Amino acid sequence: MTTRRRFLGSAAAIGGLAAAGLPGLALGQEKGGAATAPAPEPGGHVLAPLPYAYDALEPHIDAETMMLHHDKHHAAYVKGLNAAELALAEARAKGDFANVAALEQQLAFHGSGHWNHVVFWNNMKPAGSGPASPGGPLGALIARDFGSFEAFRAQFQAAASKIEGNGWGALVYHPGLGRLYVVSILNHQNYQVTGSVPILLCDVWEHAYYLKYRNLRADYLTAWWNVVNWADAEARLLAARRS
Repeated sequence: MTTRRRFLGSAAAIGGLAAAGLPGLALGQEKGGAATAPAPEPGGHVLAPLPYAYDALEPHIDAETMMLHHDKHHAAYVKGLNAAELALAEARAKGDFANVAALEQQLAFHGSGHWNHVVFWNNMKPAGSGPASPGGPLGALIARDFGSFEAFRAQFQAAASKIEGNGWGALVYHPGLGRLYVVSILNHQNYQVTGSVPILLCDVWEHAYYLKYRNLRADYLTAWWNVVNWADAEARLLAARRS
């Protein structure tokens, strides 16, 4: 039952991303196609290139980390998602669901891992190429739901810093509840608010920062704020509100 709950929560989160209709995020848009592009066939997901050069986020995130993170780690999640989809399609064709629980768990893990990274890459931009804090609708909603940007940032940083093991710091918007929340996602898929849409994600798996920051996750998080793409985060909020 726990596995199924986690799967359903992850499926809701993935669906929320698709519904947002943002470049590279809607169904069938892993290569940046039009919002009306059809979904890929089972096992047909692809790894899109980064939206900037490997060294574009230096000195805050180094080029070697970006290359390994995208080309190796993210690629592995795409491969795992495709394998899980194909295995589930085969199980349906045969009417053999003996391993369905394990396959659904793999789908949730790799599917969420893939989509989290797509959001993460687009949530960042070279330092100095945009505002250092959000304005507009996102800034107003952060002030309403957290009291101030400073209070939000402190909560987000603390939540991401204190994740035991691997996970993601996340700012999410829930269309049904009408609020922003900060959540700590364990691995890629556990302990999300079902139905919420990721607005801003920070990867705190060690492969995201260990080459440069070693075990100093807090230092990585402090540096990460310099490359946050607030325009992208606001676009996700606006799309989620329309969904």
